[in-house]
Amino acid sequence: MDRWVGKAAIVTGASAGIGEKIAEALVKEGLLVIGLGRRLENLKALEKRLEGAKGKFYPKQCDITNTEEFQGVFKWVDTKFGGVHVLVNNAGLWTPKRFIDDDIEGFRKILDLNVMASAVGVKEAVASMRRRNIAGHIININSVLGHWLSFENPSSLYSTTKYAITVMTETVRRDLVAVGSKIKITSISRGVVKTDIVRAAGLPASEDYFSKCPCLEPEDIAAGLVYVLGTPEHVQITELTIRPVGEVL
Repeated sequence: MDRWVGKAAIVTGASAGIGEKIAEALVKEGLLVIGLGRRLENLKALEKRLEGAKGKFYPKQCDITNTEEFQGVFKWVDTKFGGVHVLVNNAGLWTPKRFIDDDIEGFRKILDLNVMASAVGVKEAVASMRRRNIAGHIININSVLGHWLSFENPSSLYSTTKYAITVMTETVRRDLVAVGSKIKITSISRGVVKTDIVRAAGLPASEDYFSKCPCLEPEDIAAGLVYVLGTPEHVQITELTIRPVGEVL
């Protein structure tokens, strides 16, 4: 991880859950982490908690589904830090609705956040890295539901969006190889993780939901990401699957 010390990393969805723990882990490894989220108070609390760490946390309120606002973050990072070295596309949305019971607004909301915002982030990060001719790293936080379907738990277009992330990651990897770039891109596909994504989806008894199945903790995903980032420059982990023991998904 030494080569990343003092380098800028953008982490989306950093105000809670997996994104918060990823941001925390990267700051402790010495990176300058720009944490994006809608809940500024949570980001500020994380900034305070990380005072004195090896790296530094920069809270930035941002709606990444607003393309101009998200692109503005990359411009700000270019100006302040010389450009991004690491991008973690983590922000995401889940829904317990069946596809046939969902509505058009719901479709647009999940597609905008889970797919379009990630695509914009990847495009901006690659452009910044190629412009400076650096071997950066892009990590998309994916799901096991981006590789196969679960028919036990309806989730409307959620699996569709995660399949899109799986394909997009491989598409970008091949594009980068074709142009001779050394930029890495990785998909981390996780099983069930105990976060507030269930509560945010409107299910009142989120604790009951997690008590019915084996669960990972957000720290587990952060540890996997640090492992991926820490590989030698000639090694690329293109797909990492992390599950809790006993998961049947």
